[in-house]
Amino acid sequence: MNTKIQLSDHFTYRRLLRFVLPSIVMMIFTSIYGVVDGLFVSNFVGKTPFAAVNLIMPFLMMLGCLGFMIGTGGSAIVAMTLGEGKKDLANAYFSMMVYVTIAAGILLAILGIITVPAVSVMLGAQGEMLSHCILYGRILLPAVPAFMLQNVFQSFLVTAEKPQLGLAVTVGAGLTNIILDALLVAVFPMGIVGAALATTISQMVGGLVPLVYFCKSSSGLLHLGRPCFYGKILVKTCLNGSSELMTNLSMSLVNILYNFQLMRFAGEDGIAAYGVIMYVNFIFIAMFVGYSIGSAPLTSYHYGAHGLDEVRNLLHKSLVITGTAGVVLTGLAEILAFPLARIFVGYDPELYAMTGRGFMIYSLSFLIMGFNIYGSAYFTSLGNGAVSAAISFLRTLLFQVVAVMGLPFLIGLDGIWLAIVAAELPALAVTGYFFVSTRKRYFPAFPAP
Repeated sequence: MNTKIQLSDHFTYRRLLRFVLPSIVMMIFTSIYGVVDGLFVSNFVGKTPFAAVNLIMPFLMMLGCLGFMIGTGGSAIVAMTLGEGKKDLANAYFSMMVYVTIAAGILLAILGIITVPAVSVMLGAQGEMLSHCILYGRILLPAVPAFMLQNVFQSFLVTAEKPQLGLAVTVGAGLTNIILDALLVAVFPMGIVGAALATTISQMVGGLVPLVYFCKSSSGLLHLGRPCFYGKILVKTCLNGSSELMTNLSMSLVNILYNFQLMRFAGEDGIAAYGVIMYVNFIFIAMFVGYSIGSAPLTSYHYGAHGLDEVRNLLHKSLVITGTAGVVLTGLAEILAFPLARIFVGYDPELYAMTGRGFMIYSLSFLIMGFNIYGSAYFTSLGNGAVSAAISFLRTLLFQVVAVMGLPFLIGLDGIWLAIVAAELPALAVTGYFFVSTRKRYFPAFPAP
């Protein structure tokens, strides 16, 4: 019996979870890159280099986030085109998006190498921390094109009905990072240089292996063809994926703001504690992001094929799964907060206590944020980039800026950890508003009274 799951299928809970599971695991392994670097740098190199990595990382992530925009926005368009039965045109769109990603990645890498010293100073790095920021950044920046391709292919491998290949590539890249970190930081004490090289090589694996696959594959749903340019489609891709771009840019900008406030209220220890919380947080929210990436092409395909009953089915099941996952993840985070903090900073009792308490407060946001992440991705999959971008802008930037700037002056350091919860609550109200206000067009599960 053929057990292959196709975009055109009807999805039960079991079938839906089987289809999205590779994307979830793929995102978890992607998040492991920074986690492993932080773990080895903190325990084998020291607190100051660890703080330097956390300080410069948002800038490095900003340069690579264009790949998320092209991947999510473009895969929705390609999946809809496949749903309309236009396979050749879908492949032409896909090819253009990959080539644009490569060109943009090269330009951004050059820009980053030139500007990383000035950016490090602007972020507040001085002395030893400044030299670590520049060194780490300049080793990672040449891999920006590969990192962007990895982000693009995370979405397109699902659209190509190859989520297992995406999982295998990401696991391979993650294992590469872990093994090289162990060798270059723990066994051969190359310090922050070893950590940066490990991440750079792993990103090359994650981005270039799928590129080779799509170059050689001619029998699958998607493959790379001749360079061609569709200006209107590229603009539509950017607009449709603008929410993901906004999410990742906003996260980087807000992380910079968090570091600024933490330096003010807790010094270098605050930045180190926040770094640990972010590393662990990435793994937890990877479940929400992975589910959204994995399920989005299904919605796009059925919307393009005018299968509104299946769109309704996917929406209902996704909301149930997201809510259940939020409760489970919050409970796990509360239980594991201090054990996880001990792994990273157990060598410093004061820093350990700050980190454990901070994560217990921060993790309350997992109850809410899954709905907002899914809601934004859902509107992207329907081709409504404006609504998706509005949700992302409000939850990841505006609400968080207000919270992180205001709460610490009311309740001190705990206000910084609580800012994410204060931002997700109004964002949930906004997401719910868009669900209801657009129900006549998109959501037959919510008929007008």
